[in-house]
Parts: sequence; C-alpha cells; structure tokens
Amino acid sequence: MATTQDVSVGNFLRYNGELVLVIEWQHRTPGNLRAFYQGKMRRVKDGKLAENRFRSGESVEIVRVETKELAYLYEEGDAFICMDNETYDQVPIAKFMFGEGAKFMKEGNIVMVAFEGETPVSAEAPSHAVVEITYCEPGMKGDTATNTLKPATTETGAIVMVPLFVNTGEKIKVDTRTGSYVERVK
Repeated sequence: MATTQDVSVGNFLRYNGELVLVIEWQHRTPGNLRAFYQGKMRRVKDGKLAENRFRSGESVEIVRVETKELAYLYEEGDAFICMDNETYDQVPIAKFMFGEGAKFMKEGNIVMVAFEGETPVSAEAPSHAVVEITYCEPGMKGDTATNTLKPATTETGAIVMVPLFVNTGEKIKVDTRTGSYVERVK
C-alpha cells in the first residue's frame, strides 16, 4: 500500500471503490493545524470531478495502468473507434475521455490510451492538431494592428477564435487541450 506522499498528478487511485485520475495534488500546512493533502480527482467511468482531503501519511491504493498508442479510425455514436497498430484490435473509447481534444480528432491521429486490464480508463488526444478553416468572415486589409479575434469553423466542426488575417481555406495549428489558435500552417 502506498501513502499520500507517493501520489502525484496523473496517478490512478482506487477511491471509494471507484477508479479515479488525480488532476491536482497539493500538500497544505495551514497555520496551527496538521498538514494534509488536497486532491482533485476525475472519476474514470463518467468523468465527474471529486475533491477530498487526505491526512498526511494516510494509506491509498495506487492502480497500475498500461499505456498504448492507438490509431483513431472513425466515430461511432458517442465513442471513437481506435485500432492497436500491433494486434489490429479495434477498441471503442468514450468521447468524454478525450476532453476538449475530441473536437479536433481526425482519422489517422495517434492517441495515447491507458488500460486497466482490458478496459480503457483514460485517453489523450495529440497535443496539437492541424485543421483547415471551412468558414470564417473575411478579414479587411490593415486589420492586423490590434489583437482582435474572430470565430472560424474548422473541418472537424469545431469553432476556434482566430486572428483577423486568417481566411477560409487556410490551415491552422490548434492546441487541443485548450481549443485555442496557435499559428498558421503553410
């Protein structure tokens, strides 16, 4: 059994009989009180957030998971179908596991998926995606003096705020974790 000192962000814990992913983990020592760990965790099965305080030195169960690279094939309902490149097995993975990155998934993307046994428990989209702008309002000449943004629709259907000089048909690089514009791609 591990203790609270062994836990770090990104670990999987068994908390109240459910598997959770640690999002934030802080050691706090308030004034004249005993030290404790403040944990913010996301439940794997439905994506709900939970917060809890743990006593310093308290026993916790850290769950070992296996991480694999899978290729995204297609979307089916509220799941993405991904394929293991070594065994060619196809695995359905719930969209909510990808978070904000699910809006920028394109066929052929390589994704990181963590498994506990045979069940997927966590998924991570590529950190950046190159997408084409399918629609945005045209920019006016000389509109580059200020840092003003306009909405643009991408080929995946996501709406991204882009600078005024970006036009329809151009490719842009997007940070999939935040959904924000990074740069134009030639």
